[in-house]
Amino acid sequence: MPSLKRDRRNFVTDSDLTKKNINDSEINKENSNKYFEILNDIKKTLITTRNKIVENANKDLILMYYDIGLKLIANNKWGSSFIDTLAKDLKISFPTLKGMSARNLRYMQKFAMEFDNDEFLQGVLAKLSWNHNQILLDRIKDKEIRKWYAKETIENGWSVSVLIHQISLKLYERQSLLDNKINNFDETLSTPNNEQVKELLKDPYIFDFINTDKETKELDIERELTNNITKLLLELGNGFAFIGRQYHLEIENEDYYIDLLFYNLKVRSYVVVELKTTEFKPEYIGKLNFYLNAVDRYIKGENDSPTFGILLCKDKKKVTAELALKDITKPIGVSEYKILSEIPAFLENTLPRIEDIEKRLG
Repeated sequence: MPSLKRDRRNFVTDSDLTKKNINDSEINKENSNKYFEILNDIKKTLITTRNKIVENANKDLILMYYDIGLKLIANNKWGSSFIDTLAKDLKISFPTLKGMSARNLRYMQKFAMEFDNDEFLQGVLAKLSWNHNQILLDRIKDKEIRKWYAKETIENGWSVSVLIHQISLKLYERQSLLDNKINNFDETLSTPNNEQVKELLKDPYIFDFINTDKETKELDIERELTNNITKLLLELGNGFAFIGRQYHLEIENEDYYIDLLFYNLKVRSYVVVELKTTEFKPEYIGKLNFYLNAVDRYIKGENDSPTFGILLCKDKKKVTAELALKDITKPIGVSEYKILSEIPAFLENTLPRIEDIEKRLG
């Protein structure tokens, strides 16, 4: 009997093997999950560190250029030929080093003349590439407007070509001069949401990727806008995500179609855009107001901010639009839009008054 007991202790049944395999499988699964958790954690660390290295390297480069610029300013009494000679000698000493041409040295000198070594230089300009900073120096004369474009570039992640595009289409004048904007956001939205939404509104919107004649129908322009969705989102601005075109709503067995529906991640709101190929008419506000109420009732989530609307017309008719918006309880902005054929005339006549710029800059 004792030997039988020993045998029973050493005997392994099929049930025992099954349990063991299950346990091994669970262990392998647990180890596998842990492995991928470690892998992803290390990948995140590498990406974060790499980005910091690149950012710090760029910052060091910009600050070095600024420091060289200061040295050039301190010795500018030697004349322009001094920089030419300096560039040649630096090339001899550092034959593989790029960025020390006479032209670039003059940019460094101008860079140091235009900006102070302050928080803005350290925190904003040093985050931009040298090419971005050169564009700002070349194309923007006003220092405060330069700062505005610099901040927008960082916030929106603009490439050099996008920055040039925004400057050429006078984004600052269209987005920042609040006197040009027709809206009821202060009356219909709470603070600070009203200010954030006002900053999103432009006047006019520039659709330079649409080249059509004046008789083009609304649906054709909508189609062109959505066919060029990347360019459209760039023009709309920061945080816009496209939801749909001719977005369908069925209410009491009736079909309704929103021209363009977006969601803005910055203010956490749905945005209804209605497009009209005519000048502004008061009845357009009533239709847009209806769509805003419908979206708030049937689409908007509990954590979303109130839906707001943008009405785009060929001519906003300022006084008429302001009267039509009076006592409307939904947030609506009215703007004009320009297509490619209309842009040259707009750009020729869009320069703001000096008092407008001073008012904006505070």
